[in-house]
Amino acid sequence: MREIEFTPNAKQIEFFESTAKYTAYGGARGGGKSWAMRTKLILLALNYQGIQILLLRRTLAELRENHLLPMMSLLKGAATYSAGEKEFRFPNGSRIKLGYCDSENDVLQFQGQAYEVIGLEEATHFTEFQFLALTESNRASGNMKQSFVPRMYFTCNPGGVGHGWVKRRFIDRDFRGSEKPDDYRFIKSLVFDNRYIMENDPGYVDTLMNLPETRRKAMLFGDWDAFEGAFFPEFEHKRHVVSSSIAIPEGAVRFRALDYGLDMTACLWCAACGDGSIIVYRELYKSGLLLSEAAEHILSATPKNERIRYTVASPDLWNRRQESGKSGFDIMSGSGLRNMIKADNSRIAGWRVVREYLKSVDLASEPKLKIADNCKNLIRCLPLLRFDEKIREDAADSPHEITHAPEALRYALMSRQPRPAKPQKQRFIGSAYAFDEHKQSRTDDFAEFLAY
Repeated sequence: MREIEFTPNAKQIEFFESTAKYTAYGGARGGGKSWAMRTKLILLALNYQGIQILLLRRTLAELRENHLLPMMSLLKGAATYSAGEKEFRFPNGSRIKLGYCDSENDVLQFQGQAYEVIGLEEATHFTEFQFLALTESNRASGNMKQSFVPRMYFTCNPGGVGHGWVKRRFIDRDFRGSEKPDDYRFIKSLVFDNRYIMENDPGYVDTLMNLPETRRKAMLFGDWDAFEGAFFPEFEHKRHVVSSSIAIPEGAVRFRALDYGLDMTACLWCAACGDGSIIVYRELYKSGLLLSEAAEHILSATPKNERIRYTVASPDLWNRRQESGKSGFDIMSGSGLRNMIKADNSRIAGWRVVREYLKSVDLASEPKLKIADNCKNLIRCLPLLRFDEKIREDAADSPHEITHAPEALRYALMSRQPRPAKPQKQRFIGSAYAFDEHKQSRTDDFAEFLAY
């Protein structure tokens, strides 16, 4: 029998010992993620007869370099590799199948299959749709004689298309629906935890130190609020988020900002303070509401003694529906939501204004925007916005779920900007008045000049 010797570090041992339903490992560069993942899966295959394991990366090239070649060398004599099936077969009936999901729907090839263990390498490269689709295949295969609770393992760094769903579950621990806190475990591992790199390649730390600031925060220190491609790198939880018990200054103008869609109603309650700052102190974030229901929820969330000056909302609410002849404005106003005004929907100009409110001149100065910690969805979504790949000054509109609260914030802040004065239209009225626009002369001395 061939013996395989290895010496994991303390964080990798934690990963090996975790039996949580979902375990994520890493969070930065150099933490030994890939080695930990394939070693964990090999240990499971060796110790559980008949266990079915699926290991995925986003692309075939990554799969080959990071796992296939190292595993072929490591498992020589311990398991046989089938190139056609892309799987390692063990004498005890266990199997590790390798796969990739280059496009969104590639994950559907695993529907109907059953794996006791699924490993997602670089999980933030997978969309939430792909993750959820794979959970359907994470079940008992019927090949095992031992008792085993199905589970999934993840390695990950901040950033990527899946940043949001990984961060929400494992970092923010913001659970929804039937998600259970005990099912999720995150083991943070940095390059400093990797004894091999620190002893054999200490210069790698200097390499990470020389990265641009936002990427350095993510890749060296595992900061999930700073990642390459973030649309608002200015956002910092410790500087912009305040307690929900914050006192709203007397005399502050209170107003609401609304981004409505049947998929999501996002409404923010804001206070414009005398010093020019804005406090977002309440939010509504709910899907599946009809226009009238959205208005009712907004009114119910507003205390009766709270004076709201106006509600700024996306301009498309003023478009009339062909089937009813009524606009969203008509329906919401009829449901009691008064003083609604059209938002300035200038996207690039609007995002610039948001950026101005987020930034600080220096660390000693306070930003002009504060967000109460009960506005969980705005706090969650704002740092997840990414740049549009085609229009660099605009935010991407996908994943669409994260755009609603930031859009409402954009409407809110634009509503407090001074609008350029429109050229005054002039008219002359009189009983016998005529105006020759070519001669620019008046023919009635008694005409009354009105400006409006």
